[in-house]
Amino acid sequence: MVNVLVVGSGGREHALSWKLSQSSKVETVFTAPGNGGTENNVPISVNDLDGLADFAKKNNCFTVVGPEDPLAAGIVDKFIQLGLKIFGPTKNAAQLESSKIWAKNFMKRNNIPTARFEIFDDPKKAQEYVESLDYNVVVKADGLAAGKGVIVCNSNDEAISAIQTILVKKTFGEAGNKIIIEERIDGIEASYIALSDGKIAIPMASSQDHKRIFDDDKGPNTGGMGAYSPTPIIDDALSKKIQERIIDKTIQAMTNEGIDFKGFLYAGIMIRDNEPFVLEYNVRMGDPECQPITMRMDFDLYDYFIASSEGKLSSMPPISWKNQYAVCVVLASEGYPEAYSKGEEIMGLDSNSNDSYVFHAGTKKSDGKILSNGGRVLGVTALGDTLEYAIKNAYDSVGKISWPHKYFRKDIGQKGIAYL
Repeated sequence: MVNVLVVGSGGREHALSWKLSQSSKVETVFTAPGNGGTENNVPISVNDLDGLADFAKKNNCFTVVGPEDPLAAGIVDKFIQLGLKIFGPTKNAAQLESSKIWAKNFMKRNNIPTARFEIFDDPKKAQEYVESLDYNVVVKADGLAAGKGVIVCNSNDEAISAIQTILVKKTFGEAGNKIIIEERIDGIEASYIALSDGKIAIPMASSQDHKRIFDDDKGPNTGGMGAYSPTPIIDDALSKKIQERIIDKTIQAMTNEGIDFKGFLYAGIMIRDNEPFVLEYNVRMGDPECQPITMRMDFDLYDYFIASSEGKLSSMPPISWKNQYAVCVVLASEGYPEAYSKGEEIMGLDSNSNDSYVFHAGTKKSDGKILSNGGRVLGVTALGDTLEYAIKNAYDSVGKISWPHKYFRKDIGQKGIAYL
C-alpha cells in the first residue's frame, strides 16, 4: 500500500483524489493544499516545491500534479532528481502550455493542424497587422493566465482593444509580454485528452467544455462553467483523425526534439468541416472536464498513473468506461470571472449519491461549515443512461445547493443534445 499526494486545490484535484482513493493499492490520499471537500489536506502551496518534496518523501507518497503552475515551474524535474515518484510532464514538456508561442511554433514546424498566426510584443505593429486582415482573430497572451488569457474577437475594434488589454494595460501581467494574433476558426469546440508515457498515448473519454460565463456561449471566457462526457461531436472517425494527426504526432515530435512527454496531454480542438485544428495544448487534465471523465472511469486510475510515469503504458490492459453520460455543472460566485464575494456559507451539500457527486473547488472549511472561497466554487457532477437524463440528474442536485451569490449556467450539455 502506498500513499498519494495530489497537488492542487480545485475541482480537478478533488475529482482525482476521490478516484485515486478508490484504488485497492492506495492507503491514504493527501491533497496539498486541498479545499473544503478534500480529505487529509496538507497546508503546502502548489508553488512550494521544496515543501511538497519534503512531505512526499516523509510520507512515502506517489505524487500527482493537478494544475499547470507547478508543472511549468519544474516540480517533476525536482522530484525525479530527488528519486521521488511523480506523475506529470517535465518543465521542458510543459512548455506546450506555459508558452503559447512555443506551442504554436512547435505545431508549425511539425505540421500539426492549427490556425495561422503571428507573434507581437509591439502594440503599434500588432494593431497595424490586425488592420491589414480581412478575417476575425483571436488574441492570446503568451504565458499562463489561469485560462483567461484568450480574447475571441468579432471585429477589428475588438482585436485592437484586446491588444491594448494584454500588451499595454498588462491585465495578465508578465504572461502578456508577448501576444499571438491568430485566425479565428469558427466551428465546434471539444476537448481531447490522452494519457502518455512518452512512447504511446491512450485517449481518455471525449468531453466538451463550456468556457463562456453566460448561457448560449455569451460573455467573457472563464476557466470553464461545465462539461459533459462523452461528446457525440467526436465520433470514431474524428477521434481517429485527432489521435493520429494531433496526439500521436505531438508525442512523436516531442520525442524527436529530445523531450519525453509523460502525463496528460490535452488538446483543445476546433472542428471545422469535420477537420480538427488545435486551439491550444494543456499539459494536465482539464478542469471541469476531469469531473465527468473521472465519474465515468471504470478502471484503477492509480495503476495507469504509475504506468505513465514508468513508461509502461503499452503493457496495460485497455481502459474501460461506464456506458453512461456524465455532466458537470459548475456553481460559481456571482461576478466571476471579475470581482466576487467570498466567505458565504453553502447549504445542501449532503446530496451525493451513487449517480451524483459534488466536487469542491473554491471552498474552505471553517468551524464545521463549508464557505465559498473562490470564483468557481463547486462542480456538481451526475451520471445518466442518456445525456438528457445526466443533465436532469445534475441540475436536480444543483437545485438542492444554495448560498447567497450562487451563479451557474442553465444550458450545460445542451450542445450535445442539439448535435444528437
